[in-house]
Amino acid sequence: MRYVAIVASFAGTLVFGLLILLSSWFVVPFAVCAILVAIGLWDMAQTKHSLRRNYPILANLRFMLEKIRPEIRQYFLESDVDGTPFNRSKRAVVYQRAKGQLDKRPFGTQQDIYGDNFEWINHSLMPAPPTQHDFRVTVGGPDCKQPYSLSLFNISAMSFGSLSANAIRALNSGAKLGNFAHDTGEGGYSRYHKEFGGDIIWEIGSGYFGCRNADGTFCAEDFAREAANPQVKMVEIKLSQGAKPGHGGVLPGPKVTAEISDARGVPIGVDCVSPASHSAFGTPLEMMHFIARLRELSGGKPVGFKLCIGHPWEFMGICKAMLQTGIRPDFIVIDGTEGGTGAAPLEFVDHIGTPMREGLLFAHNCLVGCGLRDTIKLGVAGRIITGFDMARVLALGADWCNAARGFMFALGCVQAQSCHTDHCPSGVATQNQLRQRALVVPDKAERVRRFHDNTLAALSELIGAAGLVRPKDLTPMHLLKRVSAHEVKTFAELYTFLGDRELLAGTAHAYYAQAWNIAHAGSFSVLPEVKATAEAQGQAA
Repeated sequence: MRYVAIVASFAGTLVFGLLILLSSWFVVPFAVCAILVAIGLWDMAQTKHSLRRNYPILANLRFMLEKIRPEIRQYFLESDVDGTPFNRSKRAVVYQRAKGQLDKRPFGTQQDIYGDNFEWINHSLMPAPPTQHDFRVTVGGPDCKQPYSLSLFNISAMSFGSLSANAIRALNSGAKLGNFAHDTGEGGYSRYHKEFGGDIIWEIGSGYFGCRNADGTFCAEDFAREAANPQVKMVEIKLSQGAKPGHGGVLPGPKVTAEISDARGVPIGVDCVSPASHSAFGTPLEMMHFIARLRELSGGKPVGFKLCIGHPWEFMGICKAMLQTGIRPDFIVIDGTEGGTGAAPLEFVDHIGTPMREGLLFAHNCLVGCGLRDTIKLGVAGRIITGFDMARVLALGADWCNAARGFMFALGCVQAQSCHTDHCPSGVATQNQLRQRALVVPDKAERVRRFHDNTLAALSELIGAAGLVRPKDLTPMHLLKRVSAHEVKTFAELYTFLGDRELLAGTAHAYYAQAWNIAHAGSFSVLPEVKATAEAQGQAA
């Protein structure tokens, strides 16, 4: 049975070869059989795949089905609410809003409203009619000379190199049309980001792409030159990303094309290394001085940082450094472990980093507990697709939301999950010139604009239904969650919220108190003497 396919193909070759003598109509089946024989002989001769050696020809069907398995599953096998990372219902609403099509649903919800973890917003008997939905927040603290009026919904960090040139063009053009911001990702502020003039949040990662010296260290001159561009509205230092926190990356030399070289400021054909940590600073105190330096070099534009929350004492060490130096970032973006990426190890995708909502709440509490929250804005990123996704995190303390994969769907992404292979079928996440030709920039830019506009309109309707006027009116009391078949709690009951300067005064919450006691502005690690003192205090208590 193992060789039935190659035997049958060989027999077909002989039969159709003889029949060609009678009619030329048999040339095509003869050619097909001959090609299958060649494939079978190659399968038996190659040494890399045992299945193909044991099952020549037939094993190729298995590999082919494996490649298209995500499409088969999501189009033919999944229900509207079962798929991951984004189910069909979520993807469909993005497509509909991006295309300006009807996004309403018939026949009632498909959600299990009596199952654990179902969440909702309570409505008011006196709903407020939606007035406008161009919601904005001003980012920029006391030391910022050029504060920026930021939309509450923006394009999250996605680099040129991970995304195609046409995808970057369409995203930035859509941001320009809709008057919202486009985060460059750590891959550099490329010429494709500059082409349409949409507002830019320039992300600076540990590789300092676009502002680096030959040895990979930070270059102040290059940074100042690029940051002076009026298109750059904010500067974001990337400490970590949700999909692979604590993990660097390498773009192999053969993939470093002339375009990538130009965007990142690295040599063509040489491995492009993005270290796991920064070389410009090594402690929270040094990080604060680096933030102040970037703010000065940029002419006073808002400067902040992005991270996925890890060890709690490290973020608290940053807070202590803010207090000790008097230097504040203008904003912080919390990325959750549910965030996406072009490629990451399985263990990092599944088991490293704090989920976005817990990370947001922790950061919010730390800033409130230190008396720092009023001057620092908080953004979030991590599977935000709908107006309800936005409302949920705004109620927990976020000032604005970013989305990456949502805007990829608006570009035409079909969740084929082949971003890391360069074989993206929709031309979004590929550098293949032929594949990205399928992405027509003017059409997709308009879809990006509509998705942004319609999502904020949906948020406005939710807020109005709750009897509220502005997103900042949302509180944890407005959202509820079913925690069991017979118990419902508000977010205010579910989560811990610290009071103003509570960390400074001494909090009774053990988790926060313990981490605060061992946090240090002079080191991201726990200093031995600090740890010994904290342990002694704990034993005494």
